[in-house]
Amino acid sequence: MTRVGTALIYLIVVGAVAAVLFGLSAVVFGRGEELAPLAPGATPTRLPAGVVEGEDVRELRFPQAVRGYRMAEVDWVLDRLADELDRAGAERDGLLARLAELESVTTERET
Repeated sequence: MTRVGTALIYLIVVGAVAAVLFGLSAVVFGRGEELAPLAPGATPTRLPAGVVEGEDVRELRFPQAVRGYRMAEVDWVLDRLADELDRAGAERDGLLARLAELESVTTERET
C-alpha cells in the first residue's frame, strides 16, 4: 500500500472512532437540548399539595442521572428534615391542644 492509502485508511478509522465516541457521549450526557418547563404548580417529585409530614419526606426519592448527586448526603438531609417536620408537627399539635384547653376554661368561667 502506498503512503496515501495508509493515511486515508487511518483518517477513516479515526473518523469512525470519533463518531462512535460522539454518539456514546450524546447518549450518556444528552445533546444539550433544554428540558421543557414544568407546568405551573407541577413538581418532578411527589409531595402532597397540603401539609407535608415527616413520612412524606422520608418517602421522597429523586431521579438519578449520570451526573447525579451523592445519595447518602441527600438521604441524610431528607431524614433530618423529616425529623424536624415531625418535631414541629408534634409541637404544633401540643400548642393547639393547649389553646383549645385554655379556650374551654375561659368559656366555662364566662358562663
